[in-house]
Amino acid sequence: MTKMADNSSSVEIVEGCRLPVLRKNQEHEDEWPLAEILSVKEVSGRKLYYVHYIDFNKRLDEWVTTDRLDMKKLQFPKKEAKTPTKNGLSGSRPSSPEREVRKSIDLNLPSATPPSRGKTLPTPKRKVESVPLVTQVPPVTPVPSLPSSAEASQAAVFPAVRETTTFKSREDHEQLSSLTTNGTARRLIPAQPGRKRKANCGVTDEDSQDSSDGIPSAPRMTGSLVSDRSHDDIVTRMKNIECIELGRHRLKPWYFSPYPQELTTLPILYLCEFCLKYLKSLKCLQRHLTKCNLRHPPGNEIYRKGTISFFEIDGRKNKNYSQNLCLLAKCFLDHKTLYYDTDPFLFYVMTEYDSKGFHIVGYFSKEKESTEDYNVACILTLPPYQRRGYGKLLIEFSYELSKVEGKTGTPEKPLSDLGLLSYRSYWSQTILEILMDLKPENGERPQITINEISEITSIKKEDVISTLQYLNLINYYKGQYILTLSEDIVDGHEKAMQKRHLRIDPKCLHFTPKDWSKRGKW
Repeated sequence: MTKMADNSSSVEIVEGCRLPVLRKNQEHEDEWPLAEILSVKEVSGRKLYYVHYIDFNKRLDEWVTTDRLDMKKLQFPKKEAKTPTKNGLSGSRPSSPEREVRKSIDLNLPSATPPSRGKTLPTPKRKVESVPLVTQVPPVTPVPSLPSSAEASQAAVFPAVRETTTFKSREDHEQLSSLTTNGTARRLIPAQPGRKRKANCGVTDEDSQDSSDGIPSAPRMTGSLVSDRSHDDIVTRMKNIECIELGRHRLKPWYFSPYPQELTTLPILYLCEFCLKYLKSLKCLQRHLTKCNLRHPPGNEIYRKGTISFFEIDGRKNKNYSQNLCLLAKCFLDHKTLYYDTDPFLFYVMTEYDSKGFHIVGYFSKEKESTEDYNVACILTLPPYQRRGYGKLLIEFSYELSKVEGKTGTPEKPLSDLGLLSYRSYWSQTILEILMDLKPENGERPQITINEISEITSIKKEDVISTLQYLNLINYYKGQYILTLSEDIVDGHEKAMQKRHLRIDPKCLHFTPKDWSKRGKW
């Protein structure tokens, strides 16, 4: 270890360099993944390096000391062309070394970019495993060699007929299952089993963002909270807040958040847990609490059962709270982009009640008017409450609202890696719950259509189809498409449902949907 530190003194490490860096994995074992140097600074006479671990999520980025760097395998960045401007525009900053590396990767891998709008989605040659499901996709994206919709509109459920098999190419069926309503094909990163991190497991900013040709598109004008890659800058790639104190919890942010610059140098940023106002010191927070009358989020309480409540907050009527919520959420979401234009959004904040008040657990936002049937724009469970069932509760609540509105809904894409895992799990459990409750009629196997599953659950048809493909339940048997539930799937579902104690009770929901197309409602 000392030897590596000695070597570093003779070699200058600059931004864009790549080399193995020592870190602990989930089993607390030493590993040396390849990392990229994003920034260098000197504190108290010693150098610190901000590193991004290649193929890992950006939330693992951190400042490291020299003794954690393996100088023997140092890779220097490629030299840039001597052009001070970008795209010929004066005032544009030159590309950073890490951008040069990423550009070369993009150029070498043209197949990684999704197909452009209007083009036919390529369908690889393979057996009839997942083709029937694609018939449910709207005709805006043509897919060759599909059977008629009448063939696949109904499926019989065969409980435990035989063991199901896995797809030969999971990536192929993910491409088919990730079609969106506007005809654009989007590639979702499938959830990887096991605890250890694989090379392609982490969904980084480059992996998960959506762009038809690899060039950042213009921002959407519909008020979407999902990023369009225009924030792909060396400054915003680095965490700027060290620690946040929120009530009785201290949170370590995962990503950059645009809090005021003067607050980014503080060791701890203090937040009022009821109004989410940010303050620079504990004394300021204590003084604020003597004036703050809130003991719950502003807005209407539309659900309460036990200690769990949901509050509906209008982004126009409660602008300050909504903006503060977005700033907090950006610390843990990599895809948010609009922090101040909250008018077109509703925010649903989940809280846990005790004698001191209603403490925020998580939230989701949705557009007041969505042309693409989105029922969630952004969704977040705060880290202290993760892995306790609150994420699925938020998702379930979003679909309960869709049921009251009489619509089917889907989350806005792209999903983060944790978001995709949560939604996959919720969709799987919800659909399997319906299939297992089906009863045979007149001795015949029960039958159900994709449309019926969608109407019962308010899950959009495309998401129902992608989930059935993901679970590999669809089969072709004696001229018709059937759903085969193996014993493994049934047992796995029953075990999962036993652990799921938190559920939404529709009787406790007091919600009246509004027609936001009438501007007077705003």
